[in-house]
Amino acid sequence: MQRLAPADEANLVLDHSGQVNVFLVAGLLAHGGFVGDDGAIDLPALRAALQTRIKRLPALRRVAVPVGRGHAWAEVPPDLEHHVRLVEAEEGLAALERRCGELMTVPLARDRPLWELLLLRGGNLAEVAFILRIHHAIADGTSAVALVHELFDPEEPRTQSGSTPVDVAADHGQSTRRRGPGRRLRRLGFGLRRVLTTIGGRGVPPTMLLGERSPSRGVAFVDVDLGALESRARSFGATVNDALLASVAAGFEATLRAAGERVPATLAVSSPVALRRHGSASNQVGVMLVRLPLAETRPDDRLRLIAAQTRAEKVRARDQGTLELMRGPLGARIMDGIGRRQHLVAGFVTNVPGPAEPMRLAGAPITAIWPVAVLGANVRLGVAAISYAGRLRCGVHFDARNVPGTAFAAAMRNELARLDGRSRKARSGRET
Repeated sequence: MQRLAPADEANLVLDHSGQVNVFLVAGLLAHGGFVGDDGAIDLPALRAALQTRIKRLPALRRVAVPVGRGHAWAEVPPDLEHHVRLVEAEEGLAALERRCGELMTVPLARDRPLWELLLLRGGNLAEVAFILRIHHAIADGTSAVALVHELFDPEEPRTQSGSTPVDVAADHGQSTRRRGPGRRLRRLGFGLRRVLTTIGGRGVPPTMLLGERSPSRGVAFVDVDLGALESRARSFGATVNDALLASVAAGFEATLRAAGERVPATLAVSSPVALRRHGSASNQVGVMLVRLPLAETRPDDRLRLIAAQTRAEKVRARDQGTLELMRGPLGARIMDGIGRRQHLVAGFVTNVPGPAEPMRLAGAPITAIWPVAVLGANVRLGVAAISYAGRLRCGVHFDARNVPGTAFAAAMRNELARLDGRSRKARSGRET
C-alpha cells in the first residue's frame, strides 16, 4: 500500500457532511455504441468496455484505508454493477441540472474506489445523459480531465484547447526570471502573508453569498463558442479565462441586485492555477485571488482590469505552489474551520482545458459536457468551466434556498454572448 500524498490527504479532510468534495461532469450522448438507435442502453457492453480501460487506470482501483493518523491506498477492483448504474430520470436539460445539484450533497462511499458513472434515461428514449463523479482525493481538475479522456476514449490523441488558468507553459518564462538567490526568502514572506490573509482576510461585506449552506442546490449550464470568445478576449490582451471571470463578475452584480443588496466596487473570488506536475500527489494546484470589478465599471474596462490582475497573479501563484494550508491534513482542518466564517472570497471559479475533438463513451458520441464546481467553506456559489469540441461549457452551482442563482446564470450567459459577438450580430440583423 502507498501512503496518500499530504495534499491528497487534505482533500479527504475537506469531504464531510454538507461539503461533498468531488469533481462532477455531466454530458449528453447520441445514439451509437452501447446506446441503441431506439435509445436502449446496453449496460453490460458499457461495463465490459470500461473494465478494459480501468485496468490501465490505478486511480480508479483504489480505496483509502486508515493507517495510523492518515490513509494509504489499497487496490480494490471496482464492482462495475455498482460503479456504473442506470438511473431513470425526467427528460430535458433542466432535469439533468437538478440531478447534478442533488448529487453535490451525496458523498461517495469510502469503502469503494472513489468514483461512479451514472446513466440517465428519460421518458423520451432518444435522450440519454451521464454523470461522472470522481473524488478530489484521487484527482484535481487537470488530472480528472486526463482520467476522463482515458476512460472515455483512450484511442484518440490528447489535445487541449482554450486559454485557461491551467496553461502552465504560458507564463513559464516569467516564472523562471523570478528565480534567484532571494527567491526562497520572497516565497517565505509571500507565503506568510498568504496564510495571514487566508485566516483574517475581510474583503467581502456581509452578503447572502456567504453563510451556512442549505441542502437545496441548484445547477445551471451555460456555454459559448470558444473560438469567438478567445478571439474577442485576445483583442483586449486577455485570455478565455479572463473573459470567463468577466462574465462571472456580471453574474455577481446581477445576483446582488436581484437580492436587493448593495453592489460593492469589487468582489474577490478564488481561482485555481495548475502547477507543473511532479511527485505522486494527484492534487497539484495553486490559487490566485482575483478581485472582480463590479459597480460603475464598463464591461470592456472590466475585462482589461481582470486581465491585468491575472497576468501577475498566475505567475505569483505558480511560483508559490500549493496553498500553504492545503499542503497537508492538519492545515486542511485549520482551513476548514476558518472557512466557515471567512469573508475573503465570495465564490470559486475554476476552468480546465478539455479535449478539442469530440469523444465517445464506449462508442456513443458525447455531444456535450458540463462540469460542476465544489462548494466549500461558507461559499454559496461557484462556477466551473471546461473547453470541449470548440465550446466553453460552464456549470453554475449555488445554494438554491439562499442565492438567486438563475439571475446569476442569465447575466453570465448574456455577458458571454456579448463577448463572443452574438449580441452584436443579433442587433445587426435587426437593423438590416
